[in-house]
Amino acid sequence: MNASQIHRAQKAEGPATILAIGTANPPNCVEQTTYPDFYFRITNSEHQTKLKQKFQRICDKTMIKRRYMYLTEDILKENPNLCAYMSPSLNTRQDMVVAEVPRLGKEAAIKAIKEWGQPKSKITHLIFCTISGVDMPGADYQLIKLLGLRPNVKRYMLYQQGCFAGGTVLRLAKDLAENNKDARVLVVCSEILTAISFCGPSDTHLDNLVGQALFGDGAAAVIVGSDPVPETEKPIFELFWTAQTIAPDSDGAICGPLREVGLTIHLRKDIPDIISNDIDKILVEAFQSLGIYDYNSIFWIAHPGGPAILDKIEQKLFLKPEKMRSTRKILSEYGNMSSACVLFSLDEMRKKSSQDGLKTTGEGLEWGVLLSFGPGLTIETIVLRSIVI
Repeated sequence: MNASQIHRAQKAEGPATILAIGTANPPNCVEQTTYPDFYFRITNSEHQTKLKQKFQRICDKTMIKRRYMYLTEDILKENPNLCAYMSPSLNTRQDMVVAEVPRLGKEAAIKAIKEWGQPKSKITHLIFCTISGVDMPGADYQLIKLLGLRPNVKRYMLYQQGCFAGGTVLRLAKDLAENNKDARVLVVCSEILTAISFCGPSDTHLDNLVGQALFGDGAAAVIVGSDPVPETEKPIFELFWTAQTIAPDSDGAICGPLREVGLTIHLRKDIPDIISNDIDKILVEAFQSLGIYDYNSIFWIAHPGGPAILDKIEQKLFLKPEKMRSTRKILSEYGNMSSACVLFSLDEMRKKSSQDGLKTTGEGLEWGVLLSFGPGLTIETIVLRSIVI
């Protein structure tokens, strides 16, 4: 064989597919209706009655029923520096997340590997993504040890990306799977946002209150590979096309500076408008080669960054309410778990499709889109093809 033939032989023949999905959350579940009382009590802020009323209204508008959080009342009482608005606390936070992020990721990965049904020795690549816990060696290294993966697994570590990274990891996994024959890529997004960003309220930093009302903790794992082995591997979704873009005029719309006080959240009020204003251009680029211009004819997975964003997208594209069903359910049941959210939504969609007796994993439809957005303002787009059940 010459060099060109060898190069071609190193690539997969077919497109990348998602072969399994697993999710995990911390055991501590908080109900959104009672969270304002807890939040202002634990941060010794009950005297700020007007601010508490404002926070209650913010929580009510989120459409979130419950969230899962690593932080418990006992942990917060033992670490009062986390409860202040601006108190040096990064060391305390780092000690927590450096250990807990890979542990939560392990729980999700074990579920994905079990569903995949193949020996973990067949995993060739690992992509690990988290917004917190920067350390050396990183969470990717720790997860290899926790799972007992082969030491020569090729690993990639993504830190401090934010909510859009649920699409980023799928884009990277697609490239790895399609350009490395027989590759099986384990993708893990593990987010413990509460430990890195929890802080007391401030009447001069109201967008911090939005973050305190939205964020939850969770991990999701998928296994991606091309050319699934017949009768052995069962693909769920095909990763057909990917793109990433920075939205125009969005500098500073979403920022998360990491400081001695932890991760501070800054959110502009026009985020829903920025995303909806760019959505037409994004979808035309994604679907024009397929001749698809009716966006009610595809299934939808969008990052549940908040109800206002989902409402704006629906209004701009005249989407039917059921299009965002899976996304809104994840927002309601888990809150915003950053990069893990869209993978939770994918899992929800395929499970609901199967329960409803539909023909494909994408609510009975062949084509779909996954959108994730976050700091930058960065938007990831994945065109998905569902698999016949």
